[in-house]
Amino acid sequence: MDRYEGPFNFISLRAQLPLNASIDINATVKAFSVFDGCEQYVEAILFDLILQIVNVVIGIPANLLVIAILIHNRKQPSTSDIFLGCLAFMDAYFGTIAPLAFCNLYIWHSKEVWSAIKFGYGIKDTSGPLFLSCICLDRFVAVLFPITFGQLKHVKYRLGLTAVVLSLTFAYSAAKMVGGLPNFEKVFTGEILATFTWMLVCNSSILWALKKSRGAGKDEMHPMKKKAFKVVLSILCIIVFNYLPPVAIFPFEDFYSPDVFRCYVQPAGFAFLNVGSTIQPLVYLSRLEKVPFLPEACIKKCSSCVTRENKKSAPSQQPST
Repeated sequence: MDRYEGPFNFISLRAQLPLNASIDINATVKAFSVFDGCEQYVEAILFDLILQIVNVVIGIPANLLVIAILIHNRKQPSTSDIFLGCLAFMDAYFGTIAPLAFCNLYIWHSKEVWSAIKFGYGIKDTSGPLFLSCICLDRFVAVLFPITFGQLKHVKYRLGLTAVVLSLTFAYSAAKMVGGLPNFEKVFTGEILATFTWMLVCNSSILWALKKSRGAGKDEMHPMKKKAFKVVLSILCIIVFNYLPPVAIFPFEDFYSPDVFRCYVQPAGFAFLNVGSTIQPLVYLSRLEKVPFLPEACIKKCSSCVTRENKKSAPSQQPST
């Protein structure tokens, strides 16, 4: 199952034509349509395009803010910060693909730019699932095997794992950019199924272990474990929302007609995957007790608004007699 390439297929077609065929292009190529044969199934394509615009407007600034915060907190880093930083950088890079693709569609018509666009789609297909899997692995070892985690806290292990992930990501993206490899689409299907299964099992195990750690007769969880519980739960929600739709529908490609799958099912599934470039940094920022670089007055105003709302919603307590 290869990534939906939608209206940009026309660029690839024009780039493959010889130069002397430009005079007869109107006679040999059908009239251009932005939906490229998907005129009957435009809803899913529009849905995907809208979410890619969200990545540009919200996702890029949010990911850049995450990177700035990680650099700001580098003196007190978390063991997963290197994975979070790489994930934010890749998501910010992917956000630039949509305007680049539209410019190439209507202005440049460049084969080289089209290759760069396909490379960017390969980055998104691979880096997101793999770096999220690394974050899940880091939390899994920390919670279930704390002694082993203490022995592996050195940054060199994270750097080594990051190098492996980046190598796999660039190799996949380069192969996607070149194209023409037999059964290449099965690589992404296998990757997304494997990483989704791992992340689901991993985070479920962490949540179960943290919930059991309350101890006999204790109703409250330790504050640090409670914070870890919220972090893992938020990651699990991201995984289910972003990755469950493609995992649920892509393996059943043979049950759909080629046009329905290419024009409706495929872009709808990738839309959920694409919007992860916005959801992931926003979830990270929402977990912070204080967001650097924001004016103190803005933070106090937001805090006072939340406090007033809590007071209004809380029932009045009268002393018992």
